[in-house]
Amino acid sequence: MVFDQPLAPATQLSEQANSDARLRCAIEMDTCLVPPVEQFDLFRSWNAGIAEVRLLEEKSRSFLAHQMVWGFGKLTLTHLTVPNVCYGWRHLRKPSIDNWCLHLPLPKSLPPGSNLEAGGLGLQSFADPFECVFGKSDHLALCIPRNLHFIQSPRIEVREQSKRFLIDYLLLLYRSLSDLRSADVPHIAAATTSLLAACLMPSHDHIAEAQRPIEAAIMDRAFKVIAKHLADPALTPDLLCREIGVSRSRLYRIFEPVGGVSTCIRRARLRKTRDMLADSSAGRPISAIAELWGFMDPSTYSRMFKKEFGISPREVRGEGWLGVKATRPIDGTPTLRSLLLGAC
Repeated sequence: MVFDQPLAPATQLSEQANSDARLRCAIEMDTCLVPPVEQFDLFRSWNAGIAEVRLLEEKSRSFLAHQMVWGFGKLTLTHLTVPNVCYGWRHLRKPSIDNWCLHLPLPKSLPPGSNLEAGGLGLQSFADPFECVFGKSDHLALCIPRNLHFIQSPRIEVREQSKRFLIDYLLLLYRSLSDLRSADVPHIAAATTSLLAACLMPSHDHIAEAQRPIEAAIMDRAFKVIAKHLADPALTPDLLCREIGVSRSRLYRIFEPVGGVSTCIRRARLRKTRDMLADSSAGRPISAIAELWGFMDPSTYSRMFKKEFGISPREVRGEGWLGVKATRPIDGTPTLRSLLLGAC
């Protein structure tokens, strides 16, 4: 038998098979997994670290909710189905998540081709004060990290003329999920990011809008310097200022919307340790991996890691990061928070 082309290596065939596979959600949660009296507590635990959730109807003994989450690069799409029970959302006083959330309430029955009111589309930051009541609709939300190149302003809003377009796009994306492949994710992430850049703008701040391209370029250079020196103990704001050529006050002002310079460096280092711990071929002790990235005290490192990802370093080492995100359904781990932190 003669072949016109050589056979592809097994790894290449495996990668091709994965890219051709149907897109799967990163998280799926269902309160029906626990008794009725525990269902709202489970729902509250999903949102731990994101917002404070409280039940407003004491007579309700059950709370059947179902949530699915899909990742598109740094963007996260969520669909939440809840019962007709009123519950409240309120911001945390010391939030660990600062993502923007583009939120669209959905009728309980959403027939194809339905035309939702543009006024229903909202944009909210998890780090800013807010309080609202839900319960009469389901929800579709797109979570957007603050470190995208076009969001370098403390306040942003949706362009009024773009609301209708954004609603139609979110509905189209949601209805297309069952037909998407894993290989489609990078293209959808790029297209959605470009669409958001065109539809969002700094809120009533023309000076900030004029400065935004300059500050975005400075931040991009700063992230490259951070990546280059991430393992260097001498990586400090002063080093960034020297490498980039900006003052300390300006550097702090540019990084303020994403939590500050030191926070960005710490998160980047924690993500490096997380990736090494999740790699089953890495045989180094947890303490050695932590020290490699500048965390000298094991207890402090473990505490920061748990706060950042909602799971301990030892659990990541034992179960694998990807497996943990997808399969820990009802143990109180704030998995949506973990996914949002991982996308930053």
